[in-house]
Amino acid sequence: MKKILLLLSIVLLSCQSETKVKEDENAEKFSRDLEAIKESGTLKALTIYSGTTYFLYKGRPMGFEYELLERLANDLDVELEMVVAKDENDLVDLLQNGEGDLLAYGYTITESRKKQINFTTPLYLSHQVLVQKKPENWRRMKLHEIKNYLVTNPVELIGDTISVKRNSSYASRVKNLSNELGGNIFIDTLKGTLSTDKIIKKVAEGDIKYTIADENIAFINSSYYPILDISTSLSLSQRIGWAVRKRDTTLLSTVNQWLENAKKTTDYHVIYNKYFKNKRLYKKRVVSNFYSLNENKISPYDDIIKENANLINWDWRLLASVAYQESQFKPDRDSWAGASGLMQIMPATARELGVTDPYNPKQSLKAGSKYLDQMLGSHENVTDSIQRIKFALGSYNCGLYHVKDAQKLAKKQGLDPLIWDNNVELALLDLSFPEHYNKDFIKYGYVRGEEPFNYVKEIFKRYEHYKKFIDN
Repeated sequence: MKKILLLLSIVLLSCQSETKVKEDENAEKFSRDLEAIKESGTLKALTIYSGTTYFLYKGRPMGFEYELLERLANDLDVELEMVVAKDENDLVDLLQNGEGDLLAYGYTITESRKKQINFTTPLYLSHQVLVQKKPENWRRMKLHEIKNYLVTNPVELIGDTISVKRNSSYASRVKNLSNELGGNIFIDTLKGTLSTDKIIKKVAEGDIKYTIADENIAFINSSYYPILDISTSLSLSQRIGWAVRKRDTTLLSTVNQWLENAKKTTDYHVIYNKYFKNKRLYKKRVVSNFYSLNENKISPYDDIIKENANLINWDWRLLASVAYQESQFKPDRDSWAGASGLMQIMPATARELGVTDPYNPKQSLKAGSKYLDQMLGSHENVTDSIQRIKFALGSYNCGLYHVKDAQKLAKKQGLDPLIWDNNVELALLDLSFPEHYNKDFIKYGYVRGEEPFNYVKEIFKRYEHYKKFIDN
């Protein structure tokens, strides 16, 4: 009998040991700490597409998280890549599997989540509120009559239903409330693909009765939907932070230090107020057709852009990115150098391309597209299609013959004259200095190389944003 018990104990310990190993393996599937991020040159930020976190408005990527991440990446001297999760429930798994390095979303810090991931120092404090709809005729009612209609004490929710996303901190709050109050509050589980903004809109439109949101998000949304009431608090203050994998301790330490410093600056509070306090800006954005939560549009000129993109066989979102880079979609813009219109065409080039009115969006886009196509044709020896487009863009910005000079210089420097990235773009930078632009084989002399260098990068960076938000 003792032998059997001993054998069972050994088997049990062995099973527990195997389980522990498997748990450890699952918890540490992937690691990419700060050194690896810097070596790659890219910080991958996992986030959710929402009206406060990350979105597109009038051709510009925006959002509280996005603006902070831009500054963080700049300070780390790396590029920022936004990785958008379609479903909020997938965020932690995507982080653990290495799809991103930093979970950058307004994530409530909870004990259960802390077992899986390491949270950064909190970005801010908030508390959860009940989002409910006032009566339709609330403007004609007295304040006490409205109060009598609404839930003003959480105990009134017993036996009722609240609609929230599965695995959200809001769902946890409903369960905890049920325990605290000693009565069931039922959960209507919503899809993880719905943003908090869209769920709040569902309450305003009467599709669902109640939801829960962080007070700052509820506040800014209620400014557009005055029929909503957000005055009933359901929690104490809670910490909102970002997160990293358990093993990525250097990244955590660096982000923490950066956040601590950032929160002491005026800039941080300006950004926070822009997205969570400024009702006027929020209302203006929500009613715009060029707000990515509304429609599949980038600018008022999308139809003309698509038409011209087809003529030169480009993705229209890439051509839209060029137009934004040139004029921010302002057709009456003039540059200090004398270029005009949506595509900022110089007078001599405009005359060659038959432009009679440089401020006419149709004429400007047609001429700009035609000129880009000419620049593509001037780089036929570049076989890679993306690299060829980058050469065309660089030529559009600083002139074809400056780019040709840069190709000659690149070859002399042992770089590849048919590759833009990390080759010809670097030679262009060198053409800002006399020891390079005075060489006897450089025909067209000085060029402010930083302009085409940044121009191409910014267009492609914006194009990546457009591809995330706008269907082709």
